[in-house]
Amino acid sequence: MLRFASCFHRRLAVLSLLALITARAPAESSSAAPLPDPAHFYLFLLIGQSNMAGRGPISPADQLPMDRVLKFNAGGKWVPAVDPLHFDKAIAGVGLGRSFAAEIARDHPDVTIGLIPCAVGGSPIAAWQSGALYRETGAHPWDDALRRARAALPDGTLKGILWHQGESDAHVEKVAAYEAELIDLVARWRVALKAPEVPFIVGQMGRFEGKPWTEYQEQVDAATRALVDAVPYTAYVSAEGLLDRGDKIHFSTPSYYEFGRRYAEAYRKLTDRN
Repeated sequence: MLRFASCFHRRLAVLSLLALITARAPAESSSAAPLPDPAHFYLFLLIGQSNMAGRGPISPADQLPMDRVLKFNAGGKWVPAVDPLHFDKAIAGVGLGRSFAAEIARDHPDVTIGLIPCAVGGSPIAAWQSGALYRETGAHPWDDALRRARAALPDGTLKGILWHQGESDAHVEKVAAYEAELIDLVARWRVALKAPEVPFIVGQMGRFEGKPWTEYQEQVDAATRALVDAVPYTAYVSAEGLLDRGDKIHFSTPSYYEFGRRYAEAYRKLTDRN
C-alpha cells in the first residue's frame, strides 16, 4: 500500500509539473484580442515566399507577446503577434515581421500594429495571380492572401505591404518576365485593396558567403531594384551583411531581426518619418 501511495504521489507530482510547464509555455492565444478603433490600428500585409514567412530558429523570447502588436491568425482572429507569424509550412519560424512591427509601434505610441501574414514558402511570382495554385502546399497564394486581407481590413487601416520573394524565379525560364510581373503585382494589390498609394516595400534576396549569386539571381535583384524608379511609393531594402541560418537560403534569426528594422526604416522614409 505504501509503495502504491509513493508511486501515486510521484506520478501526481510529475503531472502537476507538466501542467505547470504547459501553462507557462508560450503559445498562440485562441482568444481574439481587444482592438482599438480602426484609425489607430495600422495594418501591414506580409507576402512573398519563405524568407518573408520566416525560417529562423525560435527562442522563448520570440514567443512573448509584444505591446500593441497583433497578428491575424490562420483562424481569422487578432491575437498576440508571437512567432511563428506564418503558418504556410510546419517549418515556419522567426521572420522579419515582429521586429518591423516593434519599430513602427515605437514610432506611433498611440496606435496598435496588426500584421496579416500571407507568405507561402517556395512560391514563384506567377503563383501570385488570381486562380493560381501552388501545388507544393496546395495554396492559392493570391486568392488566399486577398481573402485574408479583405477579412482583416475592416478592423483597421492598411498602411503598407511588405514583399520578399525572388529565389524561386531566379532561373533561366522565369527571370526575363520578373520585372514586369513585379510591377503588375504592385498594381493589382493596390487596385484590389483600393489603396492606390499604399507603400510597397521589397527586400533583397540573401547574398551569403560561400554561395555566389548566379546571373539569374543578379537579374532578379536588378528587377527588384528597378521597381523604385518604375512605381511610386515603393522602396527597396538591402540585405547586405545579413547572414544565413546555415543553409545558404534563409536568413539567421538575428538577421531577420535586423531585416525587419531595415524594412521599418524604408517605411519611415516613404512616409516622411525620419
